[in-house]
Amino acid sequence: MVPDLDAYFARIGYTGPRTPVLETLHAIAAHQAAAIPFENLDVLLNRPPKLDPASLEQQLVHARRGGYCFQQNGLLLHVLGALGFNVTPLSARVRLQRARDFIPPRTHLFVKVDLDGAPWVVDCGVGSFSLTAAIRLEENTEQATPHEPRRFVREGGVLMHQVRVVNDWVDVCEFTGEEMPLIDRELANWWTSTNPESNFRQRLTAARAGLDGTRRSVLNREFTHRRGAEILEQRVIATPEELLTVLAQHFDLHFSADTRFGPPGSLWPA
Repeated sequence: MVPDLDAYFARIGYTGPRTPVLETLHAIAAHQAAAIPFENLDVLLNRPPKLDPASLEQQLVHARRGGYCFQQNGLLLHVLGALGFNVTPLSARVRLQRARDFIPPRTHLFVKVDLDGAPWVVDCGVGSFSLTAAIRLEENTEQATPHEPRRFVREGGVLMHQVRVVNDWVDVCEFTGEEMPLIDRELANWWTSTNPESNFRQRLTAARAGLDGTRRSVLNREFTHRRGAEILEQRVIATPEELLTVLAQHFDLHFSADTRFGPPGSLWPA
């Protein structure tokens, strides 16, 4: 399937050049993270996401919804490939808020782009720490982005993608460089969207980066608007109705007034 590039660029609000160069790659990463929210709401409505290119385009572009890594980066993979970038889907284990002695499942997808002889990484699928620029796949080098600084460090046989939060380096994900073909993404997506032990079955999440350097997020009943470590606004969402208002106002996600998400949406008394 050839993606509808005009519809995609209208969706993310990008009107610049489409040539397969680094400046275009940076711009696409920033605009997609700002326009298409990271979210798992269909999972909580018992609607497992579909990952074929037509379904990804329908969901994220035409229906103006968001998605998690398999959707966000699956869409990026198809768009960048259609533009002439040399792209490879890579698998990873998400390590955010995970102890080092815990082995998380290999349920993350990101995109490697080989450009002018150098490998770059784009990743719109890590929620509140989704990349807003491409970063070089280069070890032990701090790299600036429109939001937080990043780096890759090697530990044993794996590479760690880390983000600097204030003065601490925090693990985002670990990977070996193993490619993640569609069949592996389908299997991981099935586990992520249906297994009761999956994080995405246990919590409600939405996140969106701003082109102004801020980030907005919802985790269960808490809404946060921040710039780096500075909290601009943080509050508890009091009712299911207020949740729908927050999703519409801050994430451009619109649902009927009677929509109630599964756990953890059941935190509110009936």
